[in-house]
Parts: sequence; structure tokens; C-alpha cells
Amino acid sequence: MKDCSEKFLVIGAGPVGLATAKAFNDAEIAYDQVDADTDIGGNWKHGVYRSAHIISSKHTTEYADFPMPEDYPDFPSRQQMLAYLNSYADAFYLRENIEFSTKVVMITPRANEFYEVEFANGEKRVYKGVAVGSGHHWQKRFPDYEGEFAGEYFHSKDYKSPEQLADKRVLVIGGGNSACDIASEAARVGKSCHLSLRRGYWFLPKTLFGKPTAESFMRYFPVAIQRFFIKAALRVVLGKYEDYGLPKPDHKIFQKHPTLNSELLHYLKHGRIKPRPDVKKFEGKTVHFVDGASDEFDAVVCGTGFYVSFPFLPEGVVKVKNGNLAMVYAGCVLENYKNLYILGTTQPRYGFGPLVTPSSQMLAQIIKLQDEMVLPIGLVMKQSGVKLPDSHLVDPISALRHMKIAKYTLPMLLKKEKKLRKKFAGKAGPTENLMFQPNSDMQVY
Repeated sequence: MKDCSEKFLVIGAGPVGLATAKAFNDAEIAYDQVDADTDIGGNWKHGVYRSAHIISSKHTTEYADFPMPEDYPDFPSRQQMLAYLNSYADAFYLRENIEFSTKVVMITPRANEFYEVEFANGEKRVYKGVAVGSGHHWQKRFPDYEGEFAGEYFHSKDYKSPEQLADKRVLVIGGGNSACDIASEAARVGKSCHLSLRRGYWFLPKTLFGKPTAESFMRYFPVAIQRFFIKAALRVVLGKYEDYGLPKPDHKIFQKHPTLNSELLHYLKHGRIKPRPDVKKFEGKTVHFVDGASDEFDAVVCGTGFYVSFPFLPEGVVKVKNGNLAMVYAGCVLENYKNLYILGTTQPRYGFGPLVTPSSQMLAQIIKLQDEMVLPIGLVMKQSGVKLPDSHLVDPISALRHMKIAKYTLPMLLKKEKKLRKKFAGKAGPTENLMFQPNSDMQVY
């Protein structure tokens, strides 16, 4: 057993993991970093198709402390994103501290507030704490329909190049960003493309009035005003979704993640994509839809998203709601565990850039405060009235505002923690042990 009890372990070397490593360096927090892949990039390294471009924009995806090159387009490609992430790692000397091809298989909390980490090669180490930045675009969510499809059936995660769709009758299930990108690709190279939607979505063009939609000045306004402006702009620029054969959205803009795609409506109007309702069942290569119609297909692509999952943590350590919402305070903190941080499971309404740098700096501040506490800082946050999230979607401007305020208010938790210690000691009896049981349902590590 290797003793790393003076260090943290950062899991993942994607955008969030890299920003976390830089923040730890800046705050002089000792750490090791591991990634199961062979190089930097996370999802941009192994999880997106060859022709992918970002859906937000250059300026809403770049790190706040490391701008993208000026010659990058508004919507950089996968290859450009990988080059950018590598240049970020090199600029801040992060690569030398990353162990690649190193997969974590189990993290076990110890009662004396350390964490035993087991790796796929059988090695075990003990760390002071763990920052989990392994991402949430990896455990595929498949739809559940009657019957089995006899043709090619795969998840959007497994789509890599247009050759997989060439000259085939393709059905894409889902209305998210990947689903619509793949449907547009199938419209170009496939024999035919149909798009099955269970509900109505908000489809936004990637640019409005010559600027990336994500960079609209309206993002600084309250959400209600943003909704009014965007709905008005969409009606002028696009008309009604029903005119394209699409169902009317069943929710307000930003209640669920909108889809940014400038090609989908184009191909719908050209007849290269045919909208269909939800699937009812599969029968051989025949797909039956809920409206009673049916068609034959050669390939079905499921653009149906992912589950948020942490298979290397004991069951129940992280509570997940509706399969996609990690129930953590301040975007990263658990109630019952000290120095175990869950990073990057939220979904900003546009790129990660504006949020990831200040949130990583806030994490470093939280770790410094936790060093001065006996109780988990997540428990102190809960007792101070901090709420758990009710959605995985994040308004970036609001989040930035809260992080700026938190920079000055977080130290106030030290006083609250001292009061809580006295309160819990009064219930359970004085103790110097770090194991508290404020109530019968809670174990604090």
C-alpha cells in the first residue's frame, strides 16, 4: 500500500481535471493526477466523432485564464479542441504530473478520513482526498422498446465517422445535440434519414444575427427576458417548428437543455431528414412508431444521452437524481464525506470556459477551509441553508455571480462549524474522534 496521505488524487485529465490540477498548483495543494486514457482530452480525446465541432462558441468555451488562439473559428473542431487542451496543459506544466492509462476501480473511504484507492493494475494507495473529474458522458443511456432491431444498433457515443452511415437507411432516436449532428451527417451521406422524437425540443441556430447564439448580450439578462427575446427571434428567423414537421416544445426555453444546430431545419426543408414520433417497437429491421406507421432501416443510432455514474465509489456515497443529477452542495461537495469532491456533473447552458476556472479556484478555497474544520464542509453548508440543486442545468451568469459572492462568504462557515461541533458533541457526548453520528442515518468521514 503506497502512502500518499499528504496528497489529493485528481481523477481525469479532461477540461475539468486539467483546470482542477492548475488550481491545486496555484494553491500549493499537493496532488497526483490519473487518467484511464492514453493522453489529455477526456471526451474530446475518445468520446466524440471525427467531424465534431463545439456547439457553444470559442469565447464561451475557452478557459478564463487561457484564451483560445485568435485564428480559431467561432466553433472549433475536435482536433482544435484537443490541441487547445494540450497547449493549456503544457503552458502550466500539468502533463508531467499525469499518469496515463491508469484506471481507478475502487475508492474506499476510511474512518480516519483518508481514502484507499485501488487501480486496475492491482496497485493500492492511500490519499488525503479525491477530486473526481471523470466526466459524465460515458455510461450510455439506451431507450427501452419492445422487440429487438436486426440491423446495426448503436449509441451516439459509438459514432465516429460518416462511413458508419454511408448509403444506409438511418433512424436517429433523440433530439439532443449529438443526435441532430448525426442526423445531419446521415442526411448528407445516407440513403435516407429519419429522426424520432419523443417530445418537443427547442432547436436554436448556432448563430443569430451573425454572432454565436451563446454569445448573445441577452445572456446577462434575467431568464424570463432571455426567453422572450429568443422566442421572438426564432419566430422571425425560423417560423414555427410545426412548419418543419416537428412537435411543439413541451417546456420553456432553458428548463431543459436546448439543441444548437443550424443544419437540422435545413435538411428537414430539403426532405433529407424526415421527422417521426416515438418508437413503439422493433420487429426485425422494421421499426413501428406510436402513430401506427412503420418503416425499414439499416441502422438505428440512439442519441439518448448518458447516466451520471460513479462505479468506483461505494453505493450510496453520491446520490443521483433522475439519472443525471449528482446531489452535491456548491457543485462539488458531499454532506457526509470530507475531502471527496465530485466535479463537472452540471451542464452549463453554453461552454464550460467561464465557469471551470473560477469553480476550480473555489474548490481550492473549500479544501483550505476544510483543513480547518472537523466536520465535513458539506454538512456545514447544509446546516447553513445551502440548497441541493434541482436541475443539472446551470445558468452561467448566475453561477459566476454566486461564485464571486462565495469567495467572501465561505470563510464564514468556520464559525458555523464550531457551533455545529458543540451541538453534535452535546448530543453524542464529547469526543476527539473524527467519526460523528449527528443522527442515526448519517456517518461522517
